[in-house]
Amino acid sequence: MTELSAAQDAAVTDRSRLAGSAYNGDRDLAARQSLYRWQTPRHDLPGIVTEQLSTVRGRVVDVGCGNGKFLERLGRERPHLELLGLDIAPGILADVPGAVAVADVSRLPLGTASVDAALALHMLYHASDIARAVRELSRVVTPDGLLVASTNSDRDKAELDELWMRAAGDVLGTGRGPARISLSARFSLEKAPAFLGEEFGRVETIELPGTITVRDAEPVVAHMASYQAWADQHDVPFEATIERARTLVDEHIARRGAFEIHCRGGILVCRR
Repeated sequence: MTELSAAQDAAVTDRSRLAGSAYNGDRDLAARQSLYRWQTPRHDLPGIVTEQLSTVRGRVVDVGCGNGKFLERLGRERPHLELLGLDIAPGILADVPGAVAVADVSRLPLGTASVDAALALHMLYHASDIARAVRELSRVVTPDGLLVASTNSDRDKAELDELWMRAAGDVLGTGRGPARISLSARFSLEKAPAFLGEEFGRVETIELPGTITVRDAEPVVAHMASYQAWADQHDVPFEATIERARTLVDEHIARRGAFEIHCRGGILVCRR
């Protein structure tokens, strides 16, 4: 995976873009989440996170809670917990159950040592200053509490990166086009332990590899199209490239019966 350009780095962390278009509703996030329905082995990420909190009592905050999938699971299986969801995008909080508030991870509206566990799931790469965000998360967690973070590897979904470059190259007539933007590159599974280790003495990485196998191009197309908020960062006609990618996946499935994507994500469980 290539490093982000300065412009892409700024786009991934831009608050107005994140709140106003990328996460102003849950359509695009849900499209990215839905691709995992075709993954084997099937990792129940909300269930895994819930299990990691099995000994936690008291207050849990989900920072960057998005559409509330993890809060919903925790509320159902751990009803004794006091749950709070925070996100910078008001639009995506509309249907999240329970107590929610608009907040930025760099300035959490919580007292020091006021929560027994914090979740930062697939969101720290959006923090403009990741080290500062980790310090804030550390500040609000009790000394014997924990932080659960998640992200993707630098090698995650390489087939989609290759598909994008081939489709973009076809659209541009260059053979191979520019790489698509990577949201997780700034805080990948490889980089995350160094950031988290600055505040937490024990950081356990639990890798969750799998293979997505689709026999219809639509889930792949929906996933790629969910990056619409960053279309201006791709240096290629976005919609035309998406449609070319659809054709390429259709052709691949016609030849081989399926299109495979190798996923390399994971969670990081952090304690003092």
